[in-house]
Amino acid sequence: MKYAAPEYIETGHLLSKSDVWSYGVFLYELITGRRPLDGNRTQNEQKLLGWVKIYVDTKRFMLIIDSRLKGEYSLDSAQKLSLIANCCLSRDPKSRPMMSEVLEMVNQLLREVDIMPRKILKVSTERHNAYSLIAFSVLLLAAFTAITFSPFTSTKMSTGSPPPAAAAPAASVDSVTDGPEKQSSNDTSRVKLKLEDLNWNHSFFRDLPGDPLTDIVSREVLHACYSRVSPSAEVENPQLVVWSESVADILDLDPKEFERPDFPYLFSGASPLKGGLSYAQCYGGHQFGVWADQLGDGRAITLGELLNSKSQRWELQLKGAGKTPYSRFADGLAVLRSSIREFLCSEAIHSLGIPTTRALCLVTTGKLVSRDMFYDGNPKDEPGAIVCRVAQSFLRFGSFQIHAKRGKEDLEIVRTLADYTIKHHFPHLESMNKSDSLSFSTGEGDSEAVDLTSNKYAAWLVEVAERTASLIAKWQGVGFTHGVLNTDNMSVLGLTIDYGPFGFLDAFDPSFTPNTTDLPGRRYCFAEQPDIGSWNVGQFGLALSTAQLIDKKELNYALERYGSKFMDEYQAIMTKKVGLTRYNKELIGELLNSMAVDKVDYTNFFRLLSNIKADSNVPDKELLVPLKAALLDIGRERKEAWTSWVKRYRAELSSSGISDEERKVSMNSVNPKYILRNYLCQSAIDMAEQGDFEEVRRLLKVMERPFDDQPGMERYARLPPAWAYRPGVCMLSCSS
Repeated sequence: MKYAAPEYIETGHLLSKSDVWSYGVFLYELITGRRPLDGNRTQNEQKLLGWVKIYVDTKRFMLIIDSRLKGEYSLDSAQKLSLIANCCLSRDPKSRPMMSEVLEMVNQLLREVDIMPRKILKVSTERHNAYSLIAFSVLLLAAFTAITFSPFTSTKMSTGSPPPAAAAPAASVDSVTDGPEKQSSNDTSRVKLKLEDLNWNHSFFRDLPGDPLTDIVSREVLHACYSRVSPSAEVENPQLVVWSESVADILDLDPKEFERPDFPYLFSGASPLKGGLSYAQCYGGHQFGVWADQLGDGRAITLGELLNSKSQRWELQLKGAGKTPYSRFADGLAVLRSSIREFLCSEAIHSLGIPTTRALCLVTTGKLVSRDMFYDGNPKDEPGAIVCRVAQSFLRFGSFQIHAKRGKEDLEIVRTLADYTIKHHFPHLESMNKSDSLSFSTGEGDSEAVDLTSNKYAAWLVEVAERTASLIAKWQGVGFTHGVLNTDNMSVLGLTIDYGPFGFLDAFDPSFTPNTTDLPGRRYCFAEQPDIGSWNVGQFGLALSTAQLIDKKELNYALERYGSKFMDEYQAIMTKKVGLTRYNKELIGELLNSMAVDKVDYTNFFRLLSNIKADSNVPDKELLVPLKAALLDIGRERKEAWTSWVKRYRAELSSSGISDEERKVSMNSVNPKYILRNYLCQSAIDMAEQGDFEEVRRLLKVMERPFDDQPGMERYARLPPAWAYRPGVCMLSCSS
C-alpha cells in the first residue's frame, strides 16, 4: 500500500492515472531519501507527503533534501522535481497528467541542466548531481512505466505495434526546444506514415472562437482567433526545392513521400491534404515599439494540427500560400529568395541547439511575384515559392494583445486563449493549479512573496518570460540577430519565429542590425535584443493584466525572473565558449571590447580560441599564433593588448586543471565552425533562381552539423567576400 493511489485504497480498483500517483511518491523518495512510511518518525508524521508539505517553500526546502547528498545537488532542480511530484499527487485522478506528460516534464528539466560530459570538463559537483538526480528519475520513470498497465487501453498491445492516438495533446514543447539529437527520433521501429494517414487533430479550430465570415477580403476581424481560409496561390508546375528528413521524422512521415509526383502540389496548397483544416490566425502587435493594431497571418495559412506517435502536437503552415483577411494591401505571396532564407535558417538554428520553428519543405510555385526589395520604387519580378513551417504552435505575444486592446467585449477571449495554451502546451501548470497537495511560494519575505501555485496565469507568464530570456541568451551566444523583434514575432513557446532580415555576426559589432528598416534607431540591433525581449514580455504581461489574469506584482516578478534567467544563461554560455569553469566578468568583458575594436569575426575567433594552450612556457611572441587567422590587420599597440589578454586567459586555463585536449573538445562542442552567413544564403539563392537547387541542399547538409569539422567543406567557414557587404546581402528589408 506504500505507493497506492487514494482511489485504489478507497475502491480497490486501479484507474488509468493511478500509476502517476505512485511515480509522484517515487520522486519524493528520490528527493528526500525517505520511504513513504518512515517508522523512525512519530505516528502523525509517518506519511511522506504529510511531513514534506510544510518544508516546500523556498526558504526551508533544503530541510527535506536527502542528507546523504551532503549539499551536492541543485536546489533549483530539486524544487522543480517537487513541482512535478505535486502534479502527480493530486487526489483527484482527473487532475493528474498522463504518464507520457510526466515523462515530457521530467525530460524538459533534464535538458535544462547545463552540463558537459565529465570526461571533457570537470563541471561543478552541483551541476553533476543535479543532472544525476533528474536523470535517475527518468530511468526510474522508464522502469516504472514498463511494469504498469497502459493508460490507454485495458487490453494487451502486441509487440511493436504503434501506440494508439491519445485523446489529449503532448505535455510540453520540449521536442521543439531541444537540440537536433533530441528532436529527431531515429527509432527505426516507428511506423512511417503516408500523407493520407497522418493523425490530424484540430484543437485550435475546435476550442477557440472563429471568424463567422469566410471571404478573404482584407478587413478587421472581431471576436475571433482565426479565419477559415484555403490556400489560393497560383501555381504552374511547382517543384520541390529542398526538404528536411528530420522534420519528417518528428511528424512520423515516411521520407519516401517527398518523392511523390503530387507532393509539390500538396505543399503549394494547389491540392488539399486529406484530413487537413486550413485557417489563418488573428493577432496584433507592437512594431518598432508602436502599437500597430490588427496584423494577423497575411500570407501564412495553417494546414492543420496533427498528433504524432508520441502524442506531440504539431502545426503545419504554408507561408506564401495566398491572401487572407489579414493581408491588408499585400498579395499574400512569398518569393524564392526569402523562402530559402527562412527554410535554411530554421534548420540551422535548430542544429545549433536553439529553440525554433522548423521547416518541412520548400516548393516553387512556377509563377513570378513582384517585390520592391529596398522600398525604393523599383520593384522586380522574382520566382514565387512557399515554405511549409512546422511548430507545436504559432501563437505569439500579439495573439493575446489584440484581444486585450479591443476592450471589455474581447477580454474573455484572452482568458479562453490563455486556458487553451496552458492546456495544450503548458499542462503541468494546469495540473499544479488544480492539485490539492504540495505547493511552494517564491520571493523574499512574506510581504513580497509571489505564490505561483495560486495563479496558473502568473506561473505561465513567468515560464514564458524565462523561455524568452533563455532563447535570447542563446542567440547572443552564437551571434544571431533576429532583425524584427516586434511583439507579433515573439512566440509564447519561446521559439525563434518569423525569419525575415536576420543575420549572424561576421565582424563583431554590438550595434549590428541586418534590417535596413531598423537603421535609423537600431532598436533591434544585436546588443539591444536582451532589453527588447524584456520590453516585449512586459507588453505580453500587460495584455494578461488587462484581462485581469495577473496583477502588477506578478507582472513585475515575471520581469525580474526574465532578467535573472537571461544573466544566468548568458554567463553560463560565455563561460563555456571560452572554456573556463567559472564566469570571469572582467576577462570576458575585455575580450568582447577588443573584438569590437578590431572587428574580429565572432564565429571564427571563438572556434580558434580552443587552440590556445595553458602552457606558460610559450614565448610571448608566439601567443597569438593560434589566433592569427582571426586577428587580421592589427597594429603593434593592439597586438600588445591582445597578448596581454591571452596571458591572463592562459593563467585562468592553468588554474582550471583541465587538459588542453579536453578543453578543445568541450569548446568546439559549443562554438560552431559553420553558421548560416548571409553571403552563403545569397550564393544558394542565386543558383536556385536559375533552376539549380543543389547548393541549397548542400548548404542544408553543412548547417545540420555546425560543430563538426566536416573535411572538404571548409569553404563554408570562410570570411565573407567583398561582394557580401552590398545591400541585399548583408542587410535586407522586411520585404519578401
